[in-house]
Amino acid sequence: MTERVSLSSMLARSQQDLPSRRMKDSYLEVFLPLGSEPQLREKYLTFHNTVRFGRILEDLDSLAVLISYSHTYNPDLKRSPLSIVTALVDKIDMRHHVIYPDCDIKFSGHVTWVGKTSIEAKMHMSQFRDGVFSPVLDATFVMVARDPENKRAAFVNPIQPDGPDEEKILQEGEANKSRRVDLSTASLLKVAPTDEERKLIHSLFLHTLDSNTVSFRSRVLPPSSVWMEDAKLKGLEICHPQERNIFNRIFGGFLMRKAYELGWANASSYGGCRPKLVAVDDILFQKPVEIGSLLMLSSQVCYTQDHYIQVRVHSEVFDPLTRQHNTTNVFHFTFSSDQHVPNVVPKTYGESMLYLDGKRHFNQTVASIINKDSYTQK
Repeated sequence: MTERVSLSSMLARSQQDLPSRRMKDSYLEVFLPLGSEPQLREKYLTFHNTVRFGRILEDLDSLAVLISYSHTYNPDLKRSPLSIVTALVDKIDMRHHVIYPDCDIKFSGHVTWVGKTSIEAKMHMSQFRDGVFSPVLDATFVMVARDPENKRAAFVNPIQPDGPDEEKILQEGEANKSRRVDLSTASLLKVAPTDEERKLIHSLFLHTLDSNTVSFRSRVLPPSSVWMEDAKLKGLEICHPQERNIFNRIFGGFLMRKAYELGWANASSYGGCRPKLVAVDDILFQKPVEIGSLLMLSSQVCYTQDHYIQVRVHSEVFDPLTRQHNTTNVFHFTFSSDQHVPNVVPKTYGESMLYLDGKRHFNQTVASIINKDSYTQK
C-alpha cells in the first residue's frame, strides 16, 4: 500500500492534462480455451455439464478492468497510478442461450465512452463452433477511476472518435449515460409510481380480495399464483482473502457470481425448471466489500410474465460487532422458462414497489427481445 500511495504524485490535475485516446487503443481480445484445455474446463463446468455463467461474469469484470487500464496506460510511466473499479453493469444481453462446454470462447471489447472520471466498456463474447466464432452475448460495464488508495475520483484520458462509426458509438455512450440519469431520477425510492403503475397495483390488490367478505384485510391468492413473500431465497458468504483484488477488497466478479447463482437457484425453484438467462441489467456497486465480511444475499422473484422470471438479488454486509447492515450491491436478472410460470403477487406496499421495479427492469431488457422475436417469426 505504501508503494501505491507514492503514485499519487503521478495523477493528472485535470482531464485536459491527459492525451486523447482512440477506441482501438483499448481494444483487447482474450481467448478462453475450453475446447482445447480440459483441465481448465473443469473450473467452468456445472454438474449438468453446462458452463457456469457466474464464471463468465467474473471474466467479463476482469476484462472490463483491463480494457480501462489499456485506455489510461501511460507509456512514459510504464504503469498506471489509477485504481479502476467497477461502478455498474449497465446491461448484458444474451444473443445465444447455449454456451457449449467444449468449445473455445473469445472475449473482445474496447472503451466506447468516457466522462471525466468514468469509463464505459463494451464487450462481446463469441464461441468457436462449426468453424466460425458465433456471438453469444454483448455486455456494457461502467468503470470509475480512483486515486492509488481508492479514496477519491481521478481523471481519465478523453476519447477521440475516428470516423463516423466511432462517432455513432460515442453518441450511444452519451445516450446510455442520460438514460442512467433518468432512471435514477425516476427511482421508486425517490418518486411515486406513475398513474398507470398505481392503477396496476390497485388492480392486483382487488384481485386478491375475498369476495365472501367485505374487508380489506381478507386476502386470497388468485389461481396459478404465488405470494411474493414465498418467492425468496437467501444465502450467506464469508468473504475470505482468496477472493480479494489488488486493493485488498473482495473482487466484484466474485460478488456477481454468487448473486447470479443464488438468483438462478431461486428462479429454478420458482419455475420448477432449469431456467435460461436472458439478460443482466443495472447491477449497481454501492460500496466495497471488505475481507472478513459476512455477505448476506437475498434473492426475490419480483415480477413474472408468461415464461419469464425477473429476479432481484440484494446483497449487504453485516458487522457482527456493531450489528449494522449496509447494502453493497443490487442485482437484476431476467430468466426464461420452458413453460408458463405462476404469477407472483405482492401483498404489501413495499412488495408492490418491488413488483413495479421488477416490471420496469423487465420492460427495459426483454420487451425489445420479444419484439425482435415477433418480427423474426413474421
